[in-house]
Amino acid sequence: MQQHRLGIAIRGCYIARAVERVLVLNASYEPLNVCSVRRAHVLVWKGKAEVLESHGQPLRTSSSTYTRPHVIRLMAYVRVPRGVTKRISRRVLFARDGWKCVYCGTAGNRLTLDHVIPRSRGGTSVWENVVTSCAPCNHRKGDRLLEETTMTLPRPPRAPTPVLFIRLAAEHVPDTWRRYLPGLEASMAVAAA
Repeated sequence: MQQHRLGIAIRGCYIARAVERVLVLNASYEPLNVCSVRRAHVLVWKGKAEVLESHGQPLRTSSSTYTRPHVIRLMAYVRVPRGVTKRISRRVLFARDGWKCVYCGTAGNRLTLDHVIPRSRGGTSVWENVVTSCAPCNHRKGDRLLEETTMTLPRPPRAPTPVLFIRLAAEHVPDTWRRYLPGLEASMAVAAA
């Protein structure tokens, strides 16, 4: 019986449906996050969100047919606290810096996290003080300040935008999402450069 279910899951495209994502916008059309189709449908069904963009293929039950959401907007504004920043992860840090060392520009599999102001000198682990560095540059900089080295930063590090988190949460950004994600092209250009 278990093998039969697996066969249906593979042939029936349950795998594809499991990774299908919906873009969630605030009432002000500000991008918030992504969620599953199921979660988006529940929000719409409860009247907490409206469908702005939909797939051509509807959601079907045994007795009803519903619009398959692709982009939804919340009906009530959700206040996003600006003072609270998301915790630092290497994946998001590397994506923010375009998967390259900020000091020498090399891309490779030996990327590390570097504190611009070293922790031994009072630096903290905040977005504005961490950058992507290759292992040789990180070793060369050591626990020194940038002024004590010949190394420079092309631009000061900043906290990533919500668009970056959305881009990382969805493996592929559909064309219908692009008009709702300001700054997406710029973040993709940084990642490609």
